Parts: sequence; C-alpha cells; structure tokens
Amino acid sequence: MRAVLKQEDGERQVPALFISAPASGAGKTTVTAALARLHRQHGRRVRVFKTGPDFLDPMILEHASGNPVYQLDLWMGGEAHCRQLLYDAAGDADLILIEGVMGLFDGNPSSADLAQRFGIPVLAVIDAGAMAQTFGALAHGLASYRNGLPFAGVLANRVGSAAHAGMLAESVPAGLHFLGSLARDTEMTLPDRHLGLVQAQEIADIELRLERAAAALEQAAVADLPQAVVFESETAASPPKLLNGCRIAVARDLAFSFIYRANLDLLRVMGAELVFFSPLADTALPAADGLYLPGGYPELHLDRLTANRVMRDAVRAHHAQGKPVIAECGGMLYLLDSLTDRAGHRTDLVGILAGHATMQARFTNLGMQEITLPEGTLRGHTFHHSKIETALTPIALATDTRPGGRGEPAYRAGRLHASYLHAYFPSNPEATARLFQP
Repeated sequence: MRAVLKQEDGERQVPALFISAPASGAGKTTVTAALARLHRQHGRRVRVFKTGPDFLDPMILEHASGNPVYQLDLWMGGEAHCRQLLYDAAGDADLILIEGVMGLFDGNPSSADLAQRFGIPVLAVIDAGAMAQTFGALAHGLASYRNGLPFAGVLANRVGSAAHAGMLAESVPAGLHFLGSLARDTEMTLPDRHLGLVQAQEIADIELRLERAAAALEQAAVADLPQAVVFESETAASPPKLLNGCRIAVARDLAFSFIYRANLDLLRVMGAELVFFSPLADTALPAADGLYLPGGYPELHLDRLTANRVMRDAVRAHHAQGKPVIAECGGMLYLLDSLTDRAGHRTDLVGILAGHATMQARFTNLGMQEITLPEGTLRGHTFHHSKIETALTPIALATDTRPGGRGEPAYRAGRLHASYLHAYFPSNPEATARLFQP
C-alpha cells in the first residue's frame, strides 16, 4: 500500500528524512543508500535527492533506490525549482530521502537551510569511531544549534562493538532520539578516489555492499518510516520550446559521466532530441546539431581516448562545420591539444582548444560560481584536479560565491564554449538554449 497520506490540489504528504552529518566523510551516502535499499526491499518506492552539486553520490543512490536522483540546491536552482522537484517526487513515492552535503550547517545556503525551508526532519549521522560520551554532546549541539530545525535523531556510524553502541546511546540527552548504530565494516564501505566516490558502475560488488548495509540497518529504529511531510507545488511557466528540432549528441561513458539529470530534462522540455554516444568506445559521432561534452574522468582513460582517432576526427569535423560544442571540465580537457596524467604520462587529444593540461595532486579549484556570458548568466560549480596552460583569452570570468574565491574562465573557439564550470542549466533555460541553438 502506498505511504502517501494525503494528495490534494497543490499539496502532497509523504514520509521524508534528511540525512546529514557534522562533516564530510561521516558516511552519509552509505546510510542514505542503505536506507533506500532497505525500504525498497520492503516494497516501497523510494525517491532520493542529493543536496548541492554532486555527480558521484547520486550514481550510488540511484543504484540503491532504483529511481533517478536529482540535486536540490537553493542557490543553483532556487527555492521554487527545489519545491517543484520535491512535489513531483511526492506524487509517486512512499518515502523521500535527501542526502545533505558537507556538515549540517556548512555553506550558505546549508543543508540545514534546505531541511528547515521544507520542514524535513534531520537524521544526523555521526562517525563515532573515535569517541565515547562526547557523542552525546555533539548530538545535542547539532539538534539545538538552530531554533526551529526539525530533528529526527542521531545514528552512530563506525561503532566498534555492542558495548560501544550502548555507551553512545547512554550519552544522548533525554528528549533526543538515538536511532541506532552501524558497525565499522569495510565490506559495506563505499570506495573513493580523487574526486569523490568511485562511480557505481565501476564497483564490482556494489550489490553486496548495499545489501550488507541495508541488513545492518534492519534492526535500527531509523528503518521505520519517518514522519510525513507536506510538499507543495510551485506554479511556474514551462520553459519555451527554443530547441524544437534540435538534435544534441551527449557524451556518456566512464570518462564522461558528470551530468545533471535536470540538465538533460530541461533540454528535452525545450524540444531537443538527445542522443548518447561514447568517446571511449564508439567509432562514429551521431548526426547532431550540437555536441555536449560533460565532465568526468578522461585522465583515467587517456590511452583509449587517444587511440580512438576516428572519434577525435569526428569531433573536429563537427566543430569545423560551425556547430555548437559545449564542453565542461573533463569535456574541455578532452578538446585540448594534450593532457598529462598524475603519473606524468602525456597524450595527444582532440586539439580544437589550444592548450595543455596537467593533473595535480590536490584540488586546484572548488566552489559555487556564477558566470555572465553573451547568452545570459548561468550558475553552477567547479571542482577539479587539473591545471590548464593556454594562450587563449577568456570570453568571461565566473564569480565565486566565497570571498577571495577564484572564478573560472570560459573560452570560445568558433561555436565551442569551454569552461571548468559545470553549469546547472535550470538556473537559466533561455541562456542554455542559446548555447545549443544551431
């Protein structure tokens, strides 16, 4: 039986929970994925969202829930956009789960801002592996730091033993719910690499990890359905059909996978036909009016990308015909003359964007940014480990939301638009359409 308690014009009510933590690395994704898989096993339809800009966590969450995962970000997409996404999900979900970003109060807007704005109770996941009674103090601080924040309780992660779990539970102040614990277990931990979690399709034993994590939560109180939350619809005009008749080829494989579902949805809503291809494996570029090369991990597949000369020639031919090419981060690296990976291995690439990039040991930029282009202003984010050397003059420079943050440049070469910025297309549908229009 569906868990939706009420459905009226402009209003839907369904159980929902916001999973957050004191900091990154506490195990939010593991817990959220385990909850999604557990409730799915009980026959419930689970819809999961990820707070803020992230491509890797949603891959895991989609695999766990069996449903598409979208971003909720009050700055990139706006409150109205977030409200409509939640309302749409509530129409066919028995449970809505939202994974936060960083720590509960980190950033502006923060996970706490989003949870409070929509009245979604927070489950705080605390890494208790190196603490005892301080667990209670930390739990109390998270629950009471901000007045009016709905708070469901706390879950202890990476617990050493049953006795340790009991000690943690006893430390939690009266009136604050201790909802259970997860033991330290490497067999359900999700592997990571330099930009975050390993992509779901690359984790050979992901099913075993998810099943093990779900089983570990079976006896916890957090396995019960949380309280219901009312979600309201947002009255907004549909984006204009500015891309009617436009066919866009989208790169999508292990090297190019950092794609917001909302970006693809918007292109379709505006009338575009999307066709997908693999720069790694395919020997032909689909017939298309425009080309979208998203970010990803080209640095991990350099030899295959270089060896696929037919595809490189096809991308150059598309650009030479004056057709639009939109390249973000890893997509931009692919279009450079060459790229050197972290091991010092240098390979030639497509060569329609003059310059060379070198992978670095650490992040070279990270943050939420806004850029004003001739087509309009777009919002998005940047996160990368590479550094570009080019003589090209940028057409525009993004503005970082952090004081002193370094804005990313945007480059043009004919109809090519390239930048490290991962744009969130719903932030400006009209500007997006102008980028792709033939």
